[in-house]
Amino acid sequence: MVTLRTLAPSLTRITIAASVGAALHIGQGNAEIVDQRAVDFSRAVFSQMEIEGEVISCEGPKDNAPAFNRREKVGIGHGPQLDFVIDPVDGTTATSKGRKDAISALACAPRGRLQVLPDDGYYFKCATDYHSKDKISLDMSLEEIVKTTAEEKRMQLENFTVIMLERDRHLNLLKTLRKLGVRIVLIQDGDIAASVATCIPETGIDLLLGAGAGPEATIGATAVKCLGGTMLVKVWEGKKDDPKRLERLVEEGVDVDKTYCEKELARGNELVFAASGVTKGELLDGVRFTPYGAVVNSLSTRLPSATFETSTTLLRFKKHPVYDLLI
Repeated sequence: MVTLRTLAPSLTRITIAASVGAALHIGQGNAEIVDQRAVDFSRAVFSQMEIEGEVISCEGPKDNAPAFNRREKVGIGHGPQLDFVIDPVDGTTATSKGRKDAISALACAPRGRLQVLPDDGYYFKCATDYHSKDKISLDMSLEEIVKTTAEEKRMQLENFTVIMLERDRHLNLLKTLRKLGVRIVLIQDGDIAASVATCIPETGIDLLLGAGAGPEATIGATAVKCLGGTMLVKVWEGKKDDPKRLERLVEEGVDVDKTYCEKELARGNELVFAASGVTKGELLDGVRFTPYGAVVNSLSTRLPSATFETSTTLLRFKKHPVYDLLI
C-alpha cells in the first residue's frame, strides 16, 4: 500500500519540475510566465502520483499570479489522502530578473494536518533552531527575542546573524537590529529558504525575522518542525492593509490575535518538506541547463524520522523538458 512514508523521498519530483519550468525563463523579465510554467510543470507531475491529494493553499492569488486553485484535486484519485501547501516559485521576481535565492517548495501532510494561512496580506515570522524552543515569544520585544536567541546559542551579538526580507515595511525592524550590532543578511525574496537556513548550522544564519506571505509560513514551519527548530507566526497589520482584511481572515478561521507555532501550523508526526533551487542561493544551487538536459539541486526533510536529504538530479532531454511526457 502506498503511504506518505513511502512517497516522501519522491515528493521532490514536484519541486524539481516547478524549478525547471521557472528556470526556463530566468532573467526574461516576465514574472507571470515564470509562475505559469512552474505551476504547469508541477501539475503534470502531480497528475501521475498515486495519491488522493488536495492543494489547500498556494502562494500567488493575492498578486493575481498564476497558481494552483484552492482545494485543487491532485493525483490520480486513489492512494493516501494528502494535503499540500505549495509555492511553485518563492522568488518569482528574483527569477524574472535573474537574481539569486529563488526556490520551489512544498509542505505535505495527511488530510487536515496543515493550518491554512490565507494568501491575504502579511504575517510576522520568527524562526530559529532548537536552542530557543519554548524560550522566545512574539510578546517579547525585538531586542529580547534577539538577545535571548543569542544567549541560548551562546553567541555574542556581534557574531549573531539575522536574515530578513529587504522591504520598506521592515525599516523600523532594521533600525533596531543595527542598534543591537548584529550581523544582518537582507534578501530580495525567499523567506522559506531563510527559515530553513536558521536550522542548518553550516549556513551561519541564526534567526529569521519579518513579515511575509501566509502559505510560505506554513511551508517554512513544516521544514522547521522537521528539523527540530521553532517558528512563531502572527497576523501582521500593515498601514496599507484593506480595512476588511481582518474580517476576511476571521471568516477563514484565522485567529488574528494568536501566535501560531510550528506545531500548530504543521500538526502531527507525519510531515514532509521538499524544495528545489531555481536560481543560485545560500540554501540551494539553481538549475543548470546542459547540452543533455538540466541539473537540479534539491533537499527534503520529514517526520517521524527527522531525515534530512540533499540530492542532485540530472534530467535528460534534447529540446524542451515536456514534463507530461518525460518525467
